[in-house]
Amino acid sequence: MILKSIKGTKDILPSDSSRWQYVEQVVRGVFHRYNYKEIRTPMFELTSLFSRSIGELTDIVGKEMYTFTDRSGDSVTLRPEGTASVVRSYIQNNLGEAQPLVKVYYIAPMFRQERPQAGRLRQFHQFGAEAIGSPTPETDVEIIAMAAEIYRQFGITNFTLKINSVGDEECRPRYKELLRTELMTIADQLSVESQKRIEQNPMRVLDSKDEKDLALTKDMPRITDHLNEECAVHFERVKELLTLMGIPFVVDPRLVRGLDYYTKTAFELTSDELGSQSALAGGGRYDLLTQELGGKQTPAVGFAAGIERLMMVLEKNNFTVPALRPALFLAAADEASRGWTIVTTMELRSRGVAVETDFLQRSLKAQMREADRQLARHVVVVGAHELAAGRATLRNLDDHTNREVELGLLADAVMR
Repeated sequence: MILKSIKGTKDILPSDSSRWQYVEQVVRGVFHRYNYKEIRTPMFELTSLFSRSIGELTDIVGKEMYTFTDRSGDSVTLRPEGTASVVRSYIQNNLGEAQPLVKVYYIAPMFRQERPQAGRLRQFHQFGAEAIGSPTPETDVEIIAMAAEIYRQFGITNFTLKINSVGDEECRPRYKELLRTELMTIADQLSVESQKRIEQNPMRVLDSKDEKDLALTKDMPRITDHLNEECAVHFERVKELLTLMGIPFVVDPRLVRGLDYYTKTAFELTSDELGSQSALAGGGRYDLLTQELGGKQTPAVGFAAGIERLMMVLEKNNFTVPALRPALFLAAADEASRGWTIVTTMELRSRGVAVETDFLQRSLKAQMREADRQLARHVVVVGAHELAAGRATLRNLDDHTNREVELGLLADAVMR
């Protein structure tokens, strides 16, 4: 019996890993330019962290988490999203004591037991960022601009930025009661899922993807018409700053986000190239989460994005990444030179040169084919004659030019 990977998981093969490494390199580059530092949190946490932060009634907690009891009797869960773990670490390690604004990012695997489909796996990968300590609209816009900039770095400009305000702990409860009252008048016509949400979290009904639900709720009250002054001023400033920065946006009153800890600004970047699962990235402000997890009330804003979905868009756009290539392939022309090529390969590697050679004792013709297959930039064929002369021909496989080089200066020759 051949063992296979678990449903909803996928191997990243060597032929694909260079693309992943390039994507991660570009993402890190943008984060570093915005002065965000990397944070790495454990892949599993106490279940209570996610049930408290994400919300007991959400689909993630109710249906999708990988939860088990460990040998100590503790209920632990594989990380389904990144924000809760970052905030837990922020509180536990007193990160706010060292500086008033903590700006961190992560690139990490997440786990949700949902139905596998295009761009959605049970082990998937996200990059995201959190700015903890600032209540200002300017910070919201920095997060939005940074998320958008990442996609622009890949030449992706055909996305839509959707924004909304979901209010705060003062104005949102009043709006939810108003919305619940209105929804009850059409409850029997809504989908079963939306009927459940009327009592649990009526704002999630607006997030339904059911076409009938969308039509029935198109004239429901909008939260942006029921914000208190603080939330309204905050939202107007976000829109003003986005306009000043030349970042186009659409106000989407149905954008409520699926997690309970959001306040004020919510946003999504969507792409038509992803089909029904159109979200590239999403985030917003979560001023209540730190206190909910046992810390002091601390304003915060962040976003998360799926790497698999980014890969899908890159593939549709025929985006190519620079191949990982050896700078040099050392080929042995005879038995006398095989030892020299092995030793020299190791020496050049220790000096920072990417070098490959033949370890299978193949013919010179087979070695040259291997140099082509490896996409080596240069190849040098060394035999007894070259060893005696201390010189050999360096062939550039990109432009097919040749030049004589001293064997002792190979590193300098290929690194020019």
